[in-house]
This record gives sequence, structure tokens and C-alpha cells, in this order.
Amino acid sequence: MDPISLQLDTENLGWLVSLLSEHPEWLSAKVKFFLPNKDLGSGNEALELRQTVSLQLRELHAQGTATWQEFINCVCMELDVPLDLEVLLLSTWGHGEGFPSPSEADEESQPESQLHHGLKRPHQSCESSPCPKQSRKQQLELAKKYLQLLRTSARQRYGDKLPGPGQPLSSRQAYVPPILQWGRTTAPFDTQEGVMMGDPKTEDGADMSIWDLVNTRAEKGPRVTVLLGKAGMGKTTLARRLCQGWADGHLHRFQALFFFEFRQLNLVTSFLTLPQLLFDLYLSPEAGRDAVFQYLEENANEVLLIFDGLEEALASCSSGETVGPEDPGSALALFASLCRGKLLPGCWVIATSRPGKLPACLPTEAAIVHMWGFDGPRVEEYVGRFFSDELLQKSALAELRANRHLQSMCAVPALCQVACLCLCRLLPGSSPGQSSALLSTVTQNYAQMVLALSPRGYLDAESLLGLSELALLGLQTGKVIFSAGDIPPSMMVFGIARGLLTSFCIYTGPGHQETVYAFTHHSLQEFFAALYLMASPKVDKDTLVRYVTLNSRWLLRTKSRPGLLDHLPTFLAGLASRACHSFLSRLMQKDEVWVGTKQAAVVQALRKLATRRLTGPKVVELCHCVGETQEAELAGLMAQSLPDQLPFHNFPLTYVDLAALTNILRHRDAPIHLDFEGCPPEPRCPEALAGCGKVENLSFKSRKCGDAFAEALSRSLPTMGSLKKLGLAGSKITARGISHLVQALPSCPYLEEVSFQDNQLKDQEVLNIVEVLSCLPQLRKLDLSRNNVSVTTLLCLTKVAVTRPSIKMLQVRKEDLVILLSPPTENAAEPQGSPDLQGNASQRKEARGRSLTLRLQNCQLTVQDVEMLIAQLQEGPHLDEVDLSGNQLEDEGCQRMAEAAPQLHITGKLDLSDNGLSVAGVHRVLSAVSTCRTLADLHISLLHKTVVLTFVPKMEEQEGTQGRVPVLDSLVPQMPSELPLHSSRIRLTYCGLQAQHLEQLCTALRGSCSLSHLDLSGNALGDEGATQLAQQLPGLGTLQSLNLSENGFSLDTAFSLAQCFSTVQWLFHVNVSFESQVVIMRGDRRTRDLSAGGSLPEFPARAQFLRFGQRCIPRSFCLTECPLEPLSVTRLCETLEKCPGPLEVKLSCGVLSDQSLDALLGHLPQLPQLSLLQLNQTELSPGSLFLLANFFSLCPRVQKVDLRSLYHVTLHFRSNEEQKGGRCGFTGCGLSQEHVEPLCKLLRKCEDLSQLDLSANQLGDDGLRCLLECLPRVPISGSLDLSHNGISQESALCLVETLPSCSRVREASVNLGSQKSFWIHFSQQEEAGKMLRLSECSFGPEHMPRLATGLSQAQQLTELTLTRCCLGLQDLTVLLSLVTRPEGLLSLRVEEPWVGRAGVLALLKICTQASGNITEISISETQQQLCIQLEFPRQENPEAVALRLSHCDLETHHSLLVRQLMETCTRLQQLSLSQVNLCDVSSLLLQSLLLALSELKKFRLASCRVSSQGLAHLAFGLSHCHHLEELDLSNNPLGKEDTKVLMGALEGKCWLKRLDLSNFLLGGPTLAVLTEGLSHMTRLQSLCLSYNQIGDTGAQHLAAVLPGLPELRKIDLSANNIGLAGGVQLAESLTLCKHLEELKLGCNAVGNPTALGLAQGLPQHLRVLHLPSSRLGPEGALSLGQALDGCPHLEEISLAENSLAGGVPHFRQGLPLLRHIDLVSCDIDNQTAKPLTANFVLCPALEEILLSWNLLGDEAAAELARVLPRMGRLKRVDLEKNRITAHGAWLLAEGLAQGSGIQVIRLWNNPIPADSAQRLQSQEPRLDFAFFHNQPQASRGT
Repeated sequence: MDPISLQLDTENLGWLVSLLSEHPEWLSAKVKFFLPNKDLGSGNEALELRQTVSLQLRELHAQGTATWQEFINCVCMELDVPLDLEVLLLSTWGHGEGFPSPSEADEESQPESQLHHGLKRPHQSCESSPCPKQSRKQQLELAKKYLQLLRTSARQRYGDKLPGPGQPLSSRQAYVPPILQWGRTTAPFDTQEGVMMGDPKTEDGADMSIWDLVNTRAEKGPRVTVLLGKAGMGKTTLARRLCQGWADGHLHRFQALFFFEFRQLNLVTSFLTLPQLLFDLYLSPEAGRDAVFQYLEENANEVLLIFDGLEEALASCSSGETVGPEDPGSALALFASLCRGKLLPGCWVIATSRPGKLPACLPTEAAIVHMWGFDGPRVEEYVGRFFSDELLQKSALAELRANRHLQSMCAVPALCQVACLCLCRLLPGSSPGQSSALLSTVTQNYAQMVLALSPRGYLDAESLLGLSELALLGLQTGKVIFSAGDIPPSMMVFGIARGLLTSFCIYTGPGHQETVYAFTHHSLQEFFAALYLMASPKVDKDTLVRYVTLNSRWLLRTKSRPGLLDHLPTFLAGLASRACHSFLSRLMQKDEVWVGTKQAAVVQALRKLATRRLTGPKVVELCHCVGETQEAELAGLMAQSLPDQLPFHNFPLTYVDLAALTNILRHRDAPIHLDFEGCPPEPRCPEALAGCGKVENLSFKSRKCGDAFAEALSRSLPTMGSLKKLGLAGSKITARGISHLVQALPSCPYLEEVSFQDNQLKDQEVLNIVEVLSCLPQLRKLDLSRNNVSVTTLLCLTKVAVTRPSIKMLQVRKEDLVILLSPPTENAAEPQGSPDLQGNASQRKEARGRSLTLRLQNCQLTVQDVEMLIAQLQEGPHLDEVDLSGNQLEDEGCQRMAEAAPQLHITGKLDLSDNGLSVAGVHRVLSAVSTCRTLADLHISLLHKTVVLTFVPKMEEQEGTQGRVPVLDSLVPQMPSELPLHSSRIRLTYCGLQAQHLEQLCTALRGSCSLSHLDLSGNALGDEGATQLAQQLPGLGTLQSLNLSENGFSLDTAFSLAQCFSTVQWLFHVNVSFESQVVIMRGDRRTRDLSAGGSLPEFPARAQFLRFGQRCIPRSFCLTECPLEPLSVTRLCETLEKCPGPLEVKLSCGVLSDQSLDALLGHLPQLPQLSLLQLNQTELSPGSLFLLANFFSLCPRVQKVDLRSLYHVTLHFRSNEEQKGGRCGFTGCGLSQEHVEPLCKLLRKCEDLSQLDLSANQLGDDGLRCLLECLPRVPISGSLDLSHNGISQESALCLVETLPSCSRVREASVNLGSQKSFWIHFSQQEEAGKMLRLSECSFGPEHMPRLATGLSQAQQLTELTLTRCCLGLQDLTVLLSLVTRPEGLLSLRVEEPWVGRAGVLALLKICTQASGNITEISISETQQQLCIQLEFPRQENPEAVALRLSHCDLETHHSLLVRQLMETCTRLQQLSLSQVNLCDVSSLLLQSLLLALSELKKFRLASCRVSSQGLAHLAFGLSHCHHLEELDLSNNPLGKEDTKVLMGALEGKCWLKRLDLSNFLLGGPTLAVLTEGLSHMTRLQSLCLSYNQIGDTGAQHLAAVLPGLPELRKIDLSANNIGLAGGVQLAESLTLCKHLEELKLGCNAVGNPTALGLAQGLPQHLRVLHLPSSRLGPEGALSLGQALDGCPHLEEISLAENSLAGGVPHFRQGLPLLRHIDLVSCDIDNQTAKPLTANFVLCPALEEILLSWNLLGDEAAAELARVLPRMGRLKRVDLEKNRITAHGAWLLAEGLAQGSGIQVIRLWNNPIPADSAQRLQSQEPRLDFAFFHNQPQASRGT
């Protein structure tokens, strides 16, 4: 072996050879330098590189030790040599002098440090000798000395425990580590994930210590650990403990450790490089700074840097802000560079921080460790070590164990230390429990600490207040470190002497050192700040209250630097407690009132906060504050103000926080729900919930919950008496934690829901949880989703579900696993062990009495698993649903499940979808269920992987399941959603079936029981299959529908299927859509399932509905999207000739030629059974119109022809000859003038043309004139619609001129505005009077002569209405003057805007220009209407005019107007003024006119504004109108005096027949005048006094005079505040009015006595009876019903808004003329429906029934539907706001379908879903579900 190998082992030699093989040129240069005279290159060309290097090394070593040592030094200094190899080389062959001395090294490093800070020197030239300046060994020696210096310094700094606040310096305590828990990203090498304790005995069983904080998996890249803990948790203490442990040799892997506090680094204002940070601010090396730093760089993986108080860093740092190796930067920038590996790559970094938004500069892979303080054992351990005296130690532990609240506060290590210090002072000489009573709150602990640190309890108020002011000023300015100049010397001595302040030296820069001061803990500074706010006289109440705020601790997302005042409100709340009252009084030396005022201000501020809606973190903060006050009333207020559901999201949850919340909840009455999501919890925090009886729902969702958390929760659960719902999701609980929970659950008997989602549970844990179900009688739901469960365990769970009666559903789908249980009343008894067979039979019977839903979806079940499952289910309960979709059953498994289904008692759905079924498997499944009598639906679709079987109970089981049979809810014609018990539906869609499969398929289907619906859509049957199926169809039984869509059919299939009408009895509808490939055959929907026992509820009307199917129902053949040539039309008609009738044919073929249409119409007479022919969406030519018109005139069976837009044709045929009135419509067909004459020529042949519709064409004025000329020869008996034909005023005038030639026209209307309407109505005979309405015709002055000429010639025109025709005042004057007739009457009504503005005088002036005598004048300004009736010829009597003028007293300028009026109004019989403003002049003119009108019979002054003077004029004029027969003075705004004046005009009106004084303000005196006047009106027939509030007194007056009015026929006393007394007297009086026809007493509280009185003598001629809102009850209604029964003349009854429940009138004889009945809001229910509908049947003339806002349900709807077909004249039924469901609405639709003439049934606001309402209305448009009534308008003239 060569010499090198003797001194270097083979491995190291290999390293050296490998290293030098990478630098062959450098090695060659060195060999040439050391061996200049020797040539090693010759003869070595054939050698490999490694062999050449080895040869060169041997030659160098052979030159001797000196040469070899020099060469080795060159290698280490000039090449990049690994450290371990370098140490070995230098220690073996380096220079003999070793490491240079410190002085030498320092001297030599001086010039080099000016060049660079690296350790390696530049490569030297090959010609120079090795550099002799500084050897590697010297640098290593410098680093070694610095590292030793670091340990010595750390031992001096942290070797002794730093004293706490006020703790005696001699008290040396052992360190008690807090609870640590790993957070995200990184966990230790050798520990389980979860909780990590600071001592060797961890809760999870791992042997760990705090030294494992740096024992992570991050062996590459930055190694960063962030330690998170709230204030007082001991973060700084733990960091210093690490420093001490390193100094003592615990952290072997680290050569260097540096400790920095950000609160000190904040004082450094200049930028630093990393060497300056390490050496100038921490510890400077004695020499060789650069060499030491380079050593640290090369050994960075053995360097640990600890940064304390990261949250206090002042500067902000982005994720990308770092500094280079030689660049200066802020402390935070250097920290960021260290964390991201930019500086000292590979070093370890530990940072402590309060919880908050961590700086962005931290790497995402940084390990997070949560620090949770002390648990119970640690508190006791700390107390035991604090007290050296054994007696004091036992006393302190006894106090803690007796006071749970104090023990919970001690969970914070800083508070534990304060509490021990206080106990040290309080325990001597105190009785048990007395000391802890003084430490009830955190604030009291600090107060007692201040007292304990004060000599003999003396409080130095001045020093304490000064220190408190310093604390507050520091918090307000963000200062926690104070310089000597900030603190007065006396205060400094005071604080340090009592341990309240601590002093230390800091480096503020290179070479700058300063002594600073700080409070021993930040919480102590906050306490003193609060003390200053409470104690200082400089702080008033308003300033104090501003500090009582809640700082949200929702810090994980929002806040990176917690505020320094965060806990200040808590200390203020504590100082506001009564327990601190004496402490504050002693400190402030103030009276108790002054102290109490400040305390009350804080409590009041907290009271306001307690009633607000707060977020979760603020709730916790407020709980701490309220707890500190110790105010039970305040705690109760907050507890009651909390919402029922209290969520907490995304902030750390400690034991102390939860304990504070629990303390508040103990004052709450109502239960509460607590939801903690994303809150990292302290492992022992659930212990705080112990004994909290107000929590009803408790939920935790966090990955930080581990076994220790579960164990703590299990200890608290049994003590929570009201807990109903428990959730623990998304945790890391293992079998150990679950075992604790399983043991605790039986002690929670009130649990209703338990959720263990997403907890990584294994099979055994799941089974253990399920076993607990029998111990939880109230449990409804168990959720075990997203856990690890095997198929074997699933089958075990199904067995449990089958055998345990309480389970009603087991649902498993992929990751979901849910168990639902029945309530206790439905639970069968749990199986009890019984040795006899009788007991087992009893258990099986109990199991059969319940039902179970089983869903095992996507569980990878196979055929073998199915066999086990079937065996389990055969002895099980009824199965509502079995879902095995998404498994691996394939054909065999599906067949076995289908075969076993009848024995499995399935009453719902069996889902075998997505199980790999093939076409062959379809036949196997179909054969397996063909004989199953309980099969309701089989749906197989291989394309969609669907296999679903639906079952119904057996007949013997229906008694128990009858309540579950659903009512019919779907109205889809093809496929109803619910089927009767005896029918079944089979859907084999998209299964690839072909014609060759049909024989086997039909064979299986023939054995099917009660097959009703067959769906074979989406297959490949083709025309051959359709032909075979048509032959097989009669043998398949009575189907209700057959779907053959998407089977590749041609037109031949449609003809083949049409032939089935004659061979298949059940077939009523065939729908074929050629292009869409939709082919549906079905029976009649209305007769479907009516005989089934479960299809309709057992209503009394059910028997009537069974008769619906006995009617003759039409058959329907629908062929759409199909081209029809004449040959195809002929073939189709020949096929349909054999079909039984009645028959409806609906065609849609895109384009239909005239030849095809002619062929179709030519074959129609050979179809006598045809009732309807429709051509929809079919384009026709213009010539088709004449073909249809000719067909209409020639075929007497055609009742209606309707052609729309040459695109839609409908032909209705008469079923019998009795049906009259043919209708013909050609709308939107482009008709013009040239088409009019040919069309009319064809229509003349019609014998019975009732209506003709030519609207929306292009006739224009010329076409209309031509049509009007032909009109007398067209036999129209009903109406003609010419709307929307592009006409103008010319057509309107032409109509006026044509009227004389059209003798059968009775009414015409024209609107040239937006409506564009033009209607003419005819009668069968010649009409004596005609009406004409012209609207928006825009007439001008030039049209007036022509209009007047037409009116003069049309002598049969008796009424003309001109509405907004642009007729001005002058135009009207001209028109009136030009219209003349030989004789007769003409009524002219003008509606123009100017009428409302012109005034009465101007309108009367127009009347003077009339050419005939005016007999009626009616003016309404609001309606802008003037009505004049003219009588021709005009008759004048000059003597009578002169006589009347002699009575006039009018001014000169009005005398001419009066004279003219008297001339034209000689025969005036009616004067009506409504809604006008009468000036005094107009009133005076009317007075004169009234005096002259000897024939005036009717006068109306309604809703007018007249002055008192004007009323006097009118009253004077009316007093002379002695022949008045009608007088209407209603609704005028009159005063009392005006009323008296008008009442005076009633004197002497003995001829009066009608008097209307509604809303007349009748009072005592005027009422007396009225009754006096009524006594003389013996001819009075109508009296209306509504809305006058006459009361009982007025009613009594009227009752006295009514018997003296023998002709009275109508009386209206509504809304008059008449009570029982007045009502009874009126009833007695009205019974004496034998001719009374209308009686209205509504809106009076007359009650039952009045009804009883009326019932004793109702007039026999009574037509109208209105008693709404009259406080009638059942007794009064029944008595009225008995009295009205058989009344021959009664037409209207209104009993609305009375409580008639059970008191609806019962008729025996009926009311033959009753048209309208109003029973709105009468509390009518289903029980009353039957007698009510019986009443309706006895009223054959009934047209309107109002039953809205009652309590009617489906049973009432059935009763109504039963009688609807028997009420031929009924038009409207209002059932709004009742309790009718979709089923009841369907019954009503069925009733309407039986031929009822009802126009609308209102069903708004009934409990009917919107989609059901839409389907119902699409089927039956007369059902109206809208808020606003949209009643379809009937055609005018019908």
C-alpha cells in the first residue's frame, strides 16, 4: 500500500482524487511549480484522468513532508474543499504552526477585511508561491473561540431564571413548559401529528421536549418555525429557555445561537448588514470578524437565530423584499432574507408572535406551532415549584382546586405567576377560600399584586399614578421600551424596587449601547394604563368611555400587528367591578361617589355593547369584559341578547376564551347553537364547556382537533344536559380519540344529531360508533361521511340497519355515509334476546311494521356482496328505497336483485343504475319482474346507464301505507308521475332494441301484471318493428300510453299506427312528429285511473267522477313535421275512414299545396265522425282562402272555419243539426279590395253565418267601402270584425252613410286610435234603433257637414257616441245645428278633454244651437262628457216661453242665453250635473232654468262643488219643480247649513219616485226634516241613504215612516253605524213594505236579531239582499236561509265578511232566479262544502259565485267540480285565498272539461306550486292563478 493510503483511508483518498480530477489544469500547474525539473506528461497519454491524478499525487508526496504540506495548504486555500475533508487534510498535513494566534490573525485580517468578507482567496497564478497571509487553521481557531464566547455569553444572560414581576431575586424556579401544538406544513420527525407538550410526558404518547421545535423534516431550504401564542403564554420565556438550553449543551446540532427581540430592533434607525446585526447588536468576536462570519456562512445549517415578538416589527415587508449578502437593510428585511435563504442559506430561524396575519416575507413552508399555556397538571406543577414552603404549597394548591375560575385563569402562565405571587401574600393568616375569593378576575390579580409589592400594603399613590400615566402614554404612542429620560428617577427607583420595571442594555447601532427600561410584562403596562384612566382626576367620563371598545381578534386574515391597547377594555371592566372599589378609593383618596361614577360609566358602556349584534371574536372579547365586572345583571343582559346561532370562524380558540363564553351562557334562559369553524383550538379548551346546560348545538370543524381535544371533549359532553346536536368534522382524531368519545356518548341521552365527517376514521372506529346508537334514544341522524370504510364494514352496517328498528335510512355514496333514525314514537322496541321462537316471530313482526331506506351508491359491490345483502334484507323491514347504483353487479347481479325484489318488501324504488347491464341483461331483468304484482315502474336505459324499479305495497299492506299514497300531481298527458296501485309502467329507452327482439319482449310483457305505460323510445325498431308491434298491441292488454319515439320510422309507420284505432280499444290519441321522431300513443287522460282505489281521495264527489269516463270521448290523430302530397292525403283519409268517432285530426306539414288542400277537403265528407281538423304551422297559398270559404258554404256540417295568417287552419264540425251559428274567420290573410267581391259571393251561399272575422288584413278604405256595399246580401246574424285593416276617417263616414241600407245592423263601433278596431253587430231581424260609437277618429271642421248629413239620413240611428274624435266646441255647435230629422230621437254623447274645462255656461250655450228639442242634458267634468238627447221635429210655443221668462230674474247679458235655452229646452225632462264646479252665475242661470222647466222629471247634482249662495239658488229653483220624479243629491261636500238649505227643497215633492241622499251628512235636525218629507212621498220607490252615519236614532225615525211608503221597492242604508236596536226596529218596519225588491243593510252591526226579524216577514218580491259585514252568525244566516228558500224573484245575495261557519243557508226548494251569491270571508270550510254545493244545484240561473278568503280545501273543490257540469249558466267562480292544492285544482279542471260554460275560476293564493299551476292552466286556460284577473273576453255579439 502506498504512503498516501497509509495516512488517508481509501474513501478520503477517493474524495481527494475526485476533487483534483475536476481541476486537472490547476493540478498540472502546481506539479510544475513544485517539481519544475520533472516531466510527468510524457508516456502518460494512454492513462485515464484519475490514474494521472493519482500518479501526480504520489510524485508530490515523494518529495517530502514540507512539499506535501505546502501542496495541501494550496488545495484548501485555493479550491472549494468540503469542510470535513478540509479539516482532516489540515489537521494531518497542515503547517506546523497550526492556527495563528489572535494577535496575528487580527493583524493579518486587517487589510483583507477591507477587500472582501469572504473566506476563500482568489486563485493564485501558477507561477507564484502559496499565499502565506492567513492559514485555514487560524480562521477555524477564530471561529472556535467566537463560538465558545457565544456559549459563555448565553450562559451568563440566560443561565439564571429571570425574575417575574415583583418576584424576589432569590426565588429560583424550575421551568414548566407550556402546551405546544404543531400547526400547518411541517411536523416533527419522530412525533405523531397533533399535540406536542413541553415535557417528556405528552398527551399523544410521544417522547418529546421543547427542543423538538427545531427537529423538523425541512432538511433542505429554509428551516423556519413560527411560534404563535397570545399575550402571557410564555413565548419570550420559552425563547430564552432555548437559549439557556443551548448554552447548557441541549441543542447539540447548533454551533451558534443568536437571540433578538423586535421591540429592541425597532430602536435601531439605520440599515444594517447581517454581520452588523450579528456582531454589533448581539456579540462581537474578539478578532477576525470576516473569518467568523465566513465560518457561519459555511456552517449555516448549524446556526439558529431566534426572533422574539415578530408582531411588534414596525416596518412592513413584502413577500419579495429581501437583501443580498453584502447589502444593508432593515431588521425585518434581514429577517426576511434569513427566512427565504438569501442570507445564511440553510440556517434555522425561530420566530415568536401573537396570533395574527403573519408577514408576507415568511416562506409558505414555514412550520407553525401554537402555544396554549398551561393545563391543570401544569398549573399545579408550577404552583408546587413556586412555593418552597410545603405548608404554603398545600394551601395554594387547595385554593386553586377549590376555585375553578381561578384555575382557568392560571391557564395563562403570566397570570399563573401573578396569582402565585398574590397567594404568597394572602395565604398566611387567611381561612380556606378567603384568599382565592380576592382573586376572582384578572384585574383583581394585578391589583392584589400591586398590594403585595407595596411595603406593608401602603400604596404610594403619586408613584403609582405616575407609573400609570407613563404606561398609558407608551401605549398611545406605541412605546414599550423607555429610555432613562422618559422616566423620572424617583419613579424609576420605585418601579425597579418593586419589580414593576426591568432594565437592560441594548445596542442601537455599531458601537452604541444604551440602558433602557420596560414593564416586566406587556399586560402589566396595560393594567397600569387602565388604572390611570380610572384613577386620574384628569380623565373625565367621556374620555374614559371612548376606551371601552371591542377590538376584533379576527386576526388571521386582517391584522398583522396587534394593537397595544387590545386588552385595555378588559382591565377597565375589571376596575369597574365592586371588588376593586376599595382599591381605587385607597389609591385615589376620593370619596366613593366619585369612584362609583367612573365605574358606572364603564358598566353602562358595556351594557350598550351587550345589546349589539357582534362578530364571534368580539363576542369573546365582550365575554372577558363582562366577566371582569362580576355584574350578574350585565351578564344576564348579554346572555339574553346573544343570537340563537352563534358562529365563530378563523381565530385561535383558547380554554380561557371558551371559559369566558361559558360563564356568560350560564345566565341565559334560551338554548344556543355554537359553531366553531376554522378555529385552531387549544387541546383542552372543551373542558371549559363542562356543565354548560344551555348549548343545544355544538360543532367543531378544524384540522387542529386531535385525540387530546377529543378526550377533553368527552369529559365535558356528559355534563351538557341540553345538547341535541354534536358535530366534529375535519379533524385528525384517531382510534384513541374516538374511543373516548364513544364512551362519553351514552351519557348524552338527548342527542338528536351526531356528525363525525372527514375524520379519517377506520372500519373499527365506525363500527364502534354505530354500536352506540342503541344508547341514544333521541338520535335522528349520524353522519360519518368522508372516512375510510371498506365494503365489509358497509355490509356490517346494512345488517345493523336491518336489525335495529330505530334506523330508517342508511345512505352511502362514495365518501358520504349517513344514518337517519326514527323519532321515539316511531321506534320499534330494540330486539331483546329470547329463547323461544315466539319471541323471534314477535320481533320480526315489529321489524315489518317499520320502513327502511337503503342507499349504497358507488361502493364497488359485486355479485357476491349482493347475495349477502339479499340474505340480510329478506328478514328485514319494509324498504322504502334500495339504491345500489354505481356498483359492479353486471347482468347476474341485477337479475338476482330483480328476482329477489318481491320478497324484499320494497315499497318504493330499487335503483340498479350504472352497474354494467347489457342488452341481454335487459331481457333477464324484464323476465325477472314480469310477474311482480307490486311493480309500478321499470326504467332501463343502457345509454344513460339507468336501471330503476319502483314498487307499491301489496294489497294486504295498503292499510298501513295508505297515508303514503300520493295524490295525482302531474298533469303531463303522456306520462303521469304517480300511478295507481294496479297499474305499472315499463320504460326500455335507448337500449338498442331491434325488430328481432320484439317477439321475446312481447312474450315477457304479456305476463306483466296491469301494464299501463310502455316506453320503447330511443331504440332501433324501424318500420318493420312498428308493423310487428301494431299486430302485437291488442295482446298486451289495456295500456294507457305507448312511446315509440326515436326508432327510425318513416311515414308508413304513421299509417300503420292509425289503423290501430279500429283494433285497439284503449287507444284514443296517436301523436306522430316525423322529423323529431316523436311517436306517442295513449288512452284518454280524463278517464285514466278513475276506477283505481288510490287514484282519488275518498271524497263524496268520487262517485260522480267515476261517471266522467262514460262520455263519448273523441279520438285524436296528430301528424306533424311531415310533407303531405295529394297521394299521401288520400291514403291518410282512407285509413281514417275506419276509425270510430268522434275523431280529431291535427296536421302540420310545413307547406300544403292547393292540390293537397283540395284533396283533403274533398275527402272530409267521407269522414262523418270527424269533429275537428287542424292545420298548424302549415304554409298555404292565398287561393286556399277561397277553397275554405267554398267548403264552408257547401258543407252544412262545418260549424267554424278559422284561417290565420295563411299558416293555421281550424275546422270545427257539428255533432248534431241542433247546433246553430256558423263562424268564419280569415285573419291576417292579406285580403285587399280585389278579394272582397269573390269572397262575399261565396259567403252568400251560407245558410247560417253567425260571425265573420276579417281583421288584420289589407282592405283599406276602398276595400271597406266595397265590403259595406256587399254587406246587405251577406247573411250575417252575429258580428263582423274588420279591425286592423288600415282604414281612416273616410271609412267611419262611409259607415255612417251606409247604415240606412243595412237594416239588420244594431250596433257599430270604430276606433282609429291604438286599438284600430272596427266592429259591426247584427240581429236576425230588422232593428228599430241603432247605436254607433266613433273613437279617436280625428274629425276636422271639413267633416262636420258630411257627418251631419249622414246622421240626418240614418233615421234609425238613435245613439251616437263621439270619444276623443278631436271634435272642438265650434265643431259640436255646427254639428248640432246641421242635424235635422223629420221625427224621432237622437242621443248624442261627446267625450273630449275640453268638456272638463269649458264650464257649465259654455256647455249650455252649445245646447241652444240644437235644431231639435233637447229632452235630456247630462254634464260630467271629471269624465269630460256631455250628453244631449234631441227630439225631432222641434216644437216652439212663444206664449209659454214668454210666461217662463217673466219668472226669470237674470242680468241683461244672460237674458239672451236664458231665452235661447228656454226655446231649445222646452221639453227638457232630465238634467244631470255630476262632478262639476258650479259658479254662482251658473247657479243663478240654473235657478232661472229650473223655474221654467215645467216637464222636468229628473234632476241630479252629484259630487259637485257649489258655493252656499249657489246652493241657495238651486234650492229655490228646485222648490218650484213640483213634478220631479227622481232627485239625486249624493256625494256633495256640504256643510250643515247647506244641507238644511237643500233639505228645504224636498218640501212638496209628492210625485218623487227616487231619492238618493248618499253621503249627505244627515244629522239630527236634517234627519227630522227628511222623515217629515218622506211621510208625504207616497209614490217613492227608491230610497238611498248610505254612508250617512244616521245611527240607531236615525234608524228609528226611518222605521216610523217606512210603512207609510206603500210603493217602496228599493232601500239602501249601508254604512250608517246602525246597531242592534236600530236594526231590530228597521226589520220590523221593513217587513211591512210588501213591494220591497232591494234591501241593502251592509256594514252595519245589526247582528243576528235583525236577521231573525227580517226572516219573520221577508217581502215576497225581494230581488236583492245585501248584508255584508253585518256581524251575522250561524243562527242568523240559517234563519235567513229558511226564509229565502223558494223565493221566486231573488237574484242577488251578499253575506260576505260574516262568520257563517256551520251556518250557511240550506235550501230545499231553491232560488230559481238567483244569479249572484257573495260569501267572501265567511269562515266556510270543507265540512260546509257539501250542503253549500247542494244549494248551488238548486239555483239554475246562478252566474257568479264568490267564495274567496275562506277555508275551502280539496274536498270542497271536489264537491264544486261535481256540480259544475250541472250549472249551465254559471260564468265565474272565485276561490282565491283558500286551501286548495294542485289535486283540488285538477278536480276543478276535470269538472270544467265536462262541458261547463264557466268563463273563469279564480285560484290565486292557494297552496299550489307555480309549476303545477302552469301545467294546469296550459291544460285548462279557464283556471286563473294570477293576482290580476285576466278573464278571456268573449266575442262581442255572442
